[in-house]
Amino acid sequence: MKQYIKILQSAVLGLLLLAGTSCEKYENKLYFEGGTAPVLTGSTNAVRLTALTENETAITLRWTNPEYKFTSGVSSANVTYTLEIDTTGANFTSGRRYVTTIASDLTKTFTEKELNAILGNDMRLTFGRLYTMQARVTASLAQGASAAVLTSNVFSFTARPFAPPPKVEPPTDGTLWLVGDALASGWSNPLPAPFDATQRCTKVTDTEYRIDVTFNASGAYKLIQTQGVWGTQYHMITGGTALSGTFEKRDADPAFPSPGAGNYRMTYNFQTGEYSGVKL
Repeated sequence: MKQYIKILQSAVLGLLLLAGTSCEKYENKLYFEGGTAPVLTGSTNAVRLTALTENETAITLRWTNPEYKFTSGVSSANVTYTLEIDTTGANFTSGRRYVTTIASDLTKTFTEKELNAILGNDMRLTFGRLYTMQARVTASLAQGASAAVLTSNVFSFTARPFAPPPKVEPPTDGTLWLVGDALASGWSNPLPAPFDATQRCTKVTDTEYRIDVTFNASGAYKLIQTQGVWGTQYHMITGGTALSGTFEKRDADPAFPSPGAGNYRMTYNFQTGEYSGVKL
């Protein structure tokens, strides 16, 4: 009897192993078979941008589904679209081109205010000048397979950006000083003479201030627009360095760090909310 049971167990085990091998052998595998490049169109070829109608739609971009094909059939699950906008001739290679990622949707609408800020503040195009812009969409699967990347045609449109409101509110009275222990004055506020003159920025335009100043080897500083007042100061946004970054109007930290001992020319651009510096 025991011998019979052992024989039966061996037979069952053999059948299970055979079934497992068969499943592996005849397993249905999913293969990518390609797709169709999306077709990009726009609601207009001549975009209107004006301050009076900035909340209205400037342009709507639409593209077709790439219809990625697999052995199991057509599927558009996990498709990501990358939309790029650049000036004609740049061929989507300029460092300031607009790039955004869109998950699944087949359309992107820009208001006049939004598109104008992209062209004027982000891409730094000249206000009042007519530009021919180009847009394209690249579709890709979540897996990132190179064969699954499909790029659309290029859609062109014209636009004339106007000067948008500055990203950072400029000094109310047109005055700006550097204050901190990165400078000879220390943190004295109000600034005593002669620092009230040597640490005062020059107003280049309504949205740009510049100063040639001597920094200490270490320390930090803030920007104040009114002597004796910290509440309306400007400070560096986290992630900036001594010679480049962004800033905002807020009574907060961090402060701008010293770039090191020596003479520097610092520029503060309120239109873009960025600052930069060079050693003299």
